[in-house]
Amino acid sequence: MARGVLLPGDEPGLLLEEEIAARAAPAEEATFAVRADDAGAGRWHLGRAMTDQTLSPPPRVALRARWPLSPPVRRAVLSVHIVSSVGLLGDCAVLLATSLRAAGTDDPQLAASAYELMSMFSFVFGIPLSFAALFSGLALGWGTKWGVLRHGWVTIKLGVIVSVILVGALVIGPSEAAMIDGDGGRETVLSVAAAYQVLALTLATVLSVYKPRRRASR
Repeated sequence: MARGVLLPGDEPGLLLEEEIAARAAPAEEATFAVRADDAGAGRWHLGRAMTDQTLSPPPRVALRARWPLSPPVRRAVLSVHIVSSVGLLGDCAVLLATSLRAAGTDDPQLAASAYELMSMFSFVFGIPLSFAALFSGLALGWGTKWGVLRHGWVTIKLGVIVSVILVGALVIGPSEAAMIDGDGGRETVLSVAAAYQVLALTLATVLSVYKPRRRASR
């Protein structure tokens, strides 16, 4: 004896199980659910179950480097970037401390010696370390999945190192030369510029540690 179900409508009809299977979508599993109307009479309703494919998240696209670096080269460039960045932060901290000491002393010879020391540190350490950090950072961006403008935190780091170089070339360097020549009046400018460099490089270090994953808009 064939089994069947009641269909909604004026006249109840009989539907064979083979016909029910034919009406269901082949890629989805057919299910039955009972739904009650206002009068309380039960009606059979043919529904479809959601498959696992409809609930699965979209596949993630793997990010690739523009010019991939081999593991030994990547570790070497990363070592250069870390050493130069930390060394540049230390150099800027020394400049800040020296500028504050020179601005707070009443001894002109001590102040002149301090500004000469600052100029030496900027030339011997600041310039080479800043460009080493910049170029090694660009190499890591192009040679790894992070990119240069792909992620916001990498873009911010690039802007930070460029701003540090510009502040050193356009503010700190001329101010040190003016103080050494005896022109004076640049104490506050030197201290503020050195403080900015320290804060900016500290921000870059924090971004390197936490790596916020929000992608930058292109």
